[in-house]
Amino acid sequence: MGHSVETGINKSPTGIDGFDELTLGGLPTGRPSLICGSAGCGKTLFATTFLINGIRDYDEPGVFVTFEERPVDIASNVASLGFSVDDLIADNKLLIDHIAVDPAEVAEIGDYDLEGLFLRLELAIAQVGAKRVVLDTIESLFSAFQNPAVLRAEIRRLFDWLKERELTTVITGERGDGTLTRQGLEEYVSDCVVLLDHRVHNQISTRRLRIVKYRGTAHGTNEYPFLIDKDGFSVLPVSALGLNHKVFDERIASGIDDLDAMLEGRGFHRGSSILISGVAGSGKSTIGACFVDAACRAGERAVYFSFEESAAQSVRNMRSINIDLQQHLDSGALHYVAARPTFYSLEMHLAVMLREIMRVKPSIVVLDPISAFMGSGELGEVQAMLLRMVDALKSQGITAVFTHLMHSADGATETEVGLSSLMDAWILLLNREASGEFNRELYLLKARGTAHSNQVREFVMTENGIQLLLPYVGEGRALTGSARRAQEARDRREQARRDGEIVQIREQLDNRRRQTQAQIAALQAQLEADEAEMRRKLAFEEQDAEQFSSDRQEMMKSRGLSG
Repeated sequence: MGHSVETGINKSPTGIDGFDELTLGGLPTGRPSLICGSAGCGKTLFATTFLINGIRDYDEPGVFVTFEERPVDIASNVASLGFSVDDLIADNKLLIDHIAVDPAEVAEIGDYDLEGLFLRLELAIAQVGAKRVVLDTIESLFSAFQNPAVLRAEIRRLFDWLKERELTTVITGERGDGTLTRQGLEEYVSDCVVLLDHRVHNQISTRRLRIVKYRGTAHGTNEYPFLIDKDGFSVLPVSALGLNHKVFDERIASGIDDLDAMLEGRGFHRGSSILISGVAGSGKSTIGACFVDAACRAGERAVYFSFEESAAQSVRNMRSINIDLQQHLDSGALHYVAARPTFYSLEMHLAVMLREIMRVKPSIVVLDPISAFMGSGELGEVQAMLLRMVDALKSQGITAVFTHLMHSADGATETEVGLSSLMDAWILLLNREASGEFNRELYLLKARGTAHSNQVREFVMTENGIQLLLPYVGEGRALTGSARRAQEARDRREQARRDGEIVQIREQLDNRRRQTQAQIAALQAQLEADEAEMRRKLAFEEQDAEQFSSDRQEMMKSRGLSG
């Protein structure tokens, strides 16, 4: 049967994305549920989706009783959403019955009751073995009643009749003036009442759903945005998100080698929320494209939400730095969604983005730029929407890159939407005017859980990608661009002068050494000559002394004296 049990209440899944999660299983089985709202808010589509999904996914045949539209109109309306009603009718799984109530005819008859409706319903239910029933819209039926007391009695009788047969029923009703329905039906449908609302604020349309009552079970009580588009009716219970974030030690590449090098050479943590803020033209979108390109080249999926540029424009612009986004679009790795911020309300934007993320299941998401929403709502609303987005992506372990346009460098320490405190990493890009030119600078202000460089880097976009150059740092300031190059040229000239002086000093030292060594050699030679002369004189004196002694001996002998 496809039913779930929650606190003793049997539930029948509607098959509507998000609604069954919100109600913890769907609508109460065997009981009537009231779907109310103003004209055009999606009541009939909700009811039709509930009925067709019941047949197709849970093998529960259904009866659709319409008091307004003809069966052919119902079939054509849902065919645009991919539902083939004709096949279900042919298989005897679905029966559409149109009951026209003309108050003029009823007035001629006199007293009016619902006996005829009960008979037709019973016949239709028996014909297909129905488990689900839709009555759309019930106001047309009650237009025939003149007496309020009779009307109320017949309403109660109808609901009791449906409960006795344990039919899971959806009844649609028009919203009244200050009440949920014109006839006060919510008093009788005590089990489940759902309110659909379609409002326009500042010329922006928003659809919201609220579960007014659901007896005997827990359910979300907030208003939730819902979508009606080519994929049918879907609800996104985005407000139920909490701080159950996934945490990863794994690192991912940013697509900029020099930026990864600033993070221990390993890049950012997977599942991080990364804010890239900067003034116009500072390179925010380019960094976002680098993240996407790196993820796609690693075999992962990416979603790029752009609120300023079309896909073709981004593809062309990124080619200038040798990034080919077209190949990723062609392969299906990159899903590019471009929409003006004013096209939807904030909650509808969030709903559209979250559903696209649920469908694609990417590993990285880029929102470029989040500051575009500032004109779509109050600051608090924008903050709430973006907080939901951050939480939703973190809970799924998806890396998120948000770009934010600052209107001046004065706001470098904070963002208009107050997101910097929510982010795991913050990259600040500034354009500095110096020497008659603008130069881009990158600051890695924050990277939670990661050792990172605090150096300012010159941000240069080249035909081979993005490079982060080390700026000239000296005398308490950092120079970039031509000022850096001029200072480096002056440094080179100064270094060359110093190198020349060093060579000259070394040559002088070598000359002095050679002169000294020559003087030492001359003195050594003179010393050796003096020593030779002294030895010669000494030898002569010794020889002379020996001769004197010998001569004295001879003289004494000649005189007959003994020595």
